[in-house]
Amino acid sequence: MIGQIKCPQCGRFMPSDAVICPYCGLNLNAGPAVPMQPPAAGKAIASPKKGGAAKVAAVIVAIFLVFAILISALSSAPPGSSRADSIPDSAVKMTVADDLYKPVVHSTGWTAPVPMPGPINTAGAEDSPFITPDGSRFFFFFTPDVNVPVQKQLIDKVTGIWWCQKSGDTWTEPEKIVLSADTALDGAEFVQGNTMWFASIRAGNLGEIDYYTSEYANGKWGSVTNAGSQINVDYDIGEMHISADGDTMYFHAAKSATNSDMDIWQTTKTSSGWSQPVQVPGLSTGTMEGYPFVTQDGNEIWYTGWSTQGYQGPAIFRCVKSETGWGAPEEIISNFAGECTLDSEGNIYFVHHYYGSNGSMIEADIYVAYNSASASSTSSSTLADIEFAGSLMACAARPS
Repeated sequence: MIGQIKCPQCGRFMPSDAVICPYCGLNLNAGPAVPMQPPAAGKAIASPKKGGAAKVAAVIVAIFLVFAILISALSSAPPGSSRADSIPDSAVKMTVADDLYKPVVHSTGWTAPVPMPGPINTAGAEDSPFITPDGSRFFFFFTPDVNVPVQKQLIDKVTGIWWCQKSGDTWTEPEKIVLSADTALDGAEFVQGNTMWFASIRAGNLGEIDYYTSEYANGKWGSVTNAGSQINVDYDIGEMHISADGDTMYFHAAKSATNSDMDIWQTTKTSSGWSQPVQVPGLSTGTMEGYPFVTQDGNEIWYTGWSTQGYQGPAIFRCVKSETGWGAPEEIISNFAGECTLDSEGNIYFVHHYYGSNGSMIEADIYVAYNSASASSTSSSTLADIEFAGSLMACAARPS
């Protein structure tokens, strides 16, 4: 069983085999702080995540926001700048062969994880994925340079939520979703039908990072509305997912007033808003659980937590509901894997962060582990590509 150690920089506890503190970014092997953290606790790559280190970043950005609105108007980057143009020449595009911590799947229900095909991944950082159940629309957070501080990401005109749509067997070129005429930092999106929930740091927030909703109509996203004080102040929810019937919201937040590690909570819709949140029964493990995803039938909760099998960083877990409640968590994918989203065929899309031997993050990509049943019905050429990538990953040594 993996024990816990205390970070000498921020004082938070983490698994004893961690090489990087997920809360403050301290390289536990080298000593000096590094700018990036794994996806388990709010990343400095700035996707607005509620909880953990994200609150610190939010305060910094809020102070900077007034100046940013003025600076943004003078920025040389025009609206609609492409992702490719925004990525610095010094950026390193990682490959499966380069990866020191290749994602590992522990179940025969899914194929070996591979980088998501199509125009999604770049040498920048792709993060916070969400795919609609029918697999026709894909959303993600993008920032061009993981080494740029959040204040500069706020005004670069490319950092934020992007989306693309399925066209035959391929994805269209991603486009940025502009949700404010003023300076804002948006991310952590969830989409149900034509409604998108997203977290944002912007002027007029009720809290440090607020959730908003936006409606898709006439070919564009608009009608942006603050989710209100109950969600953003009273409950101060973290990343969330709403059940298919729209009646239950699952989100992460601190376990208690004295334990700031994340736990998964639920609240149900009422005539006046949302009920008092309660922790999801039987799901709390005593360590970190966050970034929930609930399947369309409501019978599975997927979340990000610490690996229990000796792998580095966050891992993806699944809990299955039975007549007696939620079953024990099962670790499905390990090695810096987190924030998963599934389509109706059961394919798992998730973010994978590439780390160097010195403990610093290099970039992030979206990966996919195909459901074995659905993969068997794909074309032979596609299967060959999947199997080839899988063979490369098979050499990933299990951590000692």
